[in-house]
Amino acid sequence: MGEISEQVNQKNALGWAASDTSGLLSPFTFSRRATGEKDVTFKVMYCGICHSDLHMLKNEWGVPTYALVPGHEVVGVVTEVGSKVEKFKVGDKVGVGCMVGSCCSCDNCANNIENYCRNYILTYGAKFYDGTITYGGYSDVMVVDEHFVVRIPEKLPLDATAPLLCAGITVYSPLRFYGLDKPGMHVGVVGLGGLGHVAVKFAKAMGVKVTVISTSPNKKKESIEHLGVDSFLVSRDQDEMQAAMDTMDGIIDTVSAPHPLLPLIGLLKSNGKLVLVGAPEKPLELPVFPLLLGEHNVGIVGRKMVGGSNFGGMKETQEMLDFAAKHNITAEIELIPMDYVNTAMERLLKADVRYRFVIDIANTLKSSS
Repeated sequence: MGEISEQVNQKNALGWAASDTSGLLSPFTFSRRATGEKDVTFKVMYCGICHSDLHMLKNEWGVPTYALVPGHEVVGVVTEVGSKVEKFKVGDKVGVGCMVGSCCSCDNCANNIENYCRNYILTYGAKFYDGTITYGGYSDVMVVDEHFVVRIPEKLPLDATAPLLCAGITVYSPLRFYGLDKPGMHVGVVGLGGLGHVAVKFAKAMGVKVTVISTSPNKKKESIEHLGVDSFLVSRDQDEMQAAMDTMDGIIDTVSAPHPLLPLIGLLKSNGKLVLVGAPEKPLELPVFPLLLGEHNVGIVGRKMVGGSNFGGMKETQEMLDFAAKHNITAEIELIPMDYVNTAMERLLKADVRYRFVIDIANTLKSSS
């Protein structure tokens, strides 16, 4: 009887999904589970478009699951809570990021880094506990265990906050973990896109000196005048890069396309840290000697670290949002209707967005689309 009851109480949902590696999205009807005793159900208001959505849609990471409803920068308003939910009530503004589940019993889960749990469950395109496939935020309703839901601070606008649930935590977490958050430090940010511009905002709020490293000279004016960076390097300008060698305590590399790491390693001081948060579909070449000894003939000093960082755990994600509210940090967004999403993906492929697309789900996702 319990199974029959649960099927009866399932929620009809509408989203946009891709059915194959073309990545083309179109309207898709499906079911969400009934609100469980620890679940929060919320109406989706906005959902950000992440570059990883594009990789997943086209199966560039080799994890095909179709139909695929993307979206892991999801914000909305609570419409129903389960009988044992303690943290949220109807009417609360909430968000869901990159995961909707984990084992909740391993060391990583116990230490609030559920994002490194071996069994964490991605918000979309993953297998849930019951064997069903998870569907993301390009949809009108979400049902998520309260542990994987965060509260959106009242002063933050929902639309421009949505990208913080992936882009924001993906850069905030390594700044904190790798100790690149100390006032007076010098941190480079590679790539001024969806992740990069938010990294600049967080680093500046932490009191860090920030240099943007970009292949696009035309982003210099915007970086300095609008985002307040301290300096700007054109990575293809050998003279500029040479002059900046051995000056940075750390670098957050947000680029998700293949690119050389040696020039970036050269910018670091000894003990400097290059942290990769972008996810190119092809392996990057990592030269070892510059990490060990340096290359003195070209002025590179040794003892460098190259690390990586995933998004963040739930406790840190909430901390990031509270920090963002305190310092008035939001993403720079272009708000789009649902039926513009395929065009947005084409533009994203060409980096033609300043700096994050956000879908106006509540106002433009219609059953007649």
